[in-house]
Amino acid sequence: MRQNLMVIHRVARDALGHFNDDDGWAMASHVAMSVLLAAFPFLIFATSLASFLGAGVVASSAVDFIFDTVPEIIAKPIAGEVHTVLSVPRGDLLTVGGLLALVFASNGVEAVRVALNRAYRQRETRSFIFRRIQSLFFVLLATVALLSISFLLVLAPLAWAIVLKYFPQAAELSSQVFLLRYAVVSLVLVTGLYASHLWLPAGKRAFDVLWPGIILSIVASFIGSLVFATYLEQFATYTSTYAGLASGVIALLFLYLLAAFFIIGAEFNAAISRYLLARAIVAR
Repeated sequence: MRQNLMVIHRVARDALGHFNDDDGWAMASHVAMSVLLAAFPFLIFATSLASFLGAGVVASSAVDFIFDTVPEIIAKPIAGEVHTVLSVPRGDLLTVGGLLALVFASNGVEAVRVALNRAYRQRETRSFIFRRIQSLFFVLLATVALLSISFLLVLAPLAWAIVLKYFPQAAELSSQVFLLRYAVVSLVLVTGLYASHLWLPAGKRAFDVLWPGIILSIVASFIGSLVFATYLEQFATYTSTYAGLASGVIALLFLYLLAAFFIIGAEFNAAISRYLLARAIVAR
């Protein structure tokens, strides 16, 4: 037990020390700002694609669901602006505007890549063209995931209603089916985190060594969201300080918090790998 605590202390000190010494807080700020700036171009591109496929209405369902997972005091000021973007009819997927939205959205992926390279102590050797194509692919993948979630949230209740019509005895399983929707969406989000840690930074990492940092990021983000929401409700005076900019400040601070936890998760993965490597060398 004592040895395990010593290992955890060593890994934590390595991870948090490197995060603090290698501008982790500044990188979290960079990621937060870049993701915020990329979010609306991404939504514009996703809405354009949904309209092109004849499913423009369902896109907002996934956004509503995502905001439902965030404390209301944080989500409410942001959700209004997002729905303003989604409510504009989009049919410019294949125009210059649609392509520019795709490129601008990929800038957020590039910011995440830079942060992960620092956390994993990697030096980028891949070409600019490869990295940009990969970032565009990640945006397309996120768009497909968003649309898939949209269809799941819209079609699943309809399909379940049809099942209940012919098999009323299945009504007792309704709560499990409802939870299954959340499980599927959570699986999509975790898959996205795994893909980011696995492929965005340079170098190679085994698939099974990424889960400690990912779980840490998810748990810390959940707790941090609750603490931040409590802080906003009890102590913060952003509205009186920033007036109309308050919603943007809240969104930026929330993303900053999530970005810090995301980078720290990668730092822990890197610290664990360094510890295992050092132990293997000593054992030889």
